[in-house]
Amino acid sequence: MNRTQILSAKQIQQKLNRIAWQIFESNYQESSIIIAGISGNGFVIAKRLTSIIKDISDLEVLLTEIKINKKEPFNSPIELNIQEKDYNGKVVILADDVINSGKTMIYGVKHFLNVPVKKINTTALIDRKHLRFPIRTDYAGLVLSTSIKEHVAVELGENEGVYVE
Repeated sequence: MNRTQILSAKQIQQKLNRIAWQIFESNYQESSIIIAGISGNGFVIAKRLTSIIKDISDLEVLLTEIKINKKEPFNSPIELNIQEKDYNGKVVILADDVINSGKTMIYGVKHFLNVPVKKINTTALIDRKHLRFPIRTDYAGLVLSTSIKEHVAVELGENEGVYVE
């Protein structure tokens, strides 16, 4: 398999630091925000963003994981480990590692529309811009022009990096 490294571990951390600052600067007047990570790498990204925001500010950040069937999000219930009262009237930041078609992200956003939230923003480490749904990233680490046949692999933790295959 032919793979090209797009981001190293150091570059991923730099992108996450920048995104965290952007989130903070856009929400510094809030008493608290919710960062909701799509299960898998999206939740890992959300945890890292939460940690950075807590280090750079006094903003209270509530972290939650969105458990969603990425293949068929419309046929499965979406699960969160927080209650609706916890995000009612709050700013919600939805995080994932890669936004490709936008399907997973739009269904994640849909879940939060059952409650009157103050604002919903989205963030992804990689935005491929192959959107088929009316959603965009508010905070993107890297906008990457790829062909639809290429695959973007995000590896977090050991051997961290972003690769195009």
